Amino acid sequence: MPNEQKHRFLIHDRDSIFSAELDEELAQGFGLRVLRTPPQSPRANAYCERLVGTIRRECLDFLIPRNERHLRQLLHEWVCHYNSGRPHSSLGPGIPDHGQNPARTHAPDRRALAQISKVTARAVLGGLHHEYAWQRLAP
Repeated sequence: MPNEQKHRFLIHDRDSIFSAELDEELAQGFGLRVLRTPPQSPRANAYCERLVGTIRRECLDFLIPRNERHLRQLLHEWVCHYNSGRPHSSLGPGIPDHGQNPARTHAPDRRALAQISKVTARAVLGGLHHEYAWQRLAP
């Protein structure tokens, strides 16, 4: 792809499945510099493994990419959903919809909120996940 950034490094742990021959082949064949995590540092790879595991469990276990372009499209949509549309602790409570949430206004109670708005759902990744948002009802 024309404006794609070329990868320069491959990071892996010191497991015996990563042989010296593999490292040499990656260096020669792909021009990658192979970096190994520090010895006796089991948590050095934890962030990467958690991300890859989350992508696999929440996306790729349920979808079969047709080709590299389709895989990139799926991952792009999943990353957007993960970072902004999916409720998790870093986004705070409630339905995350980019500051348009009437629930965060000072409604006297939930019944008043239900009278002025409704929850709508939008399918993500072909219905694998859904994003929810508040929609104001016409006055």
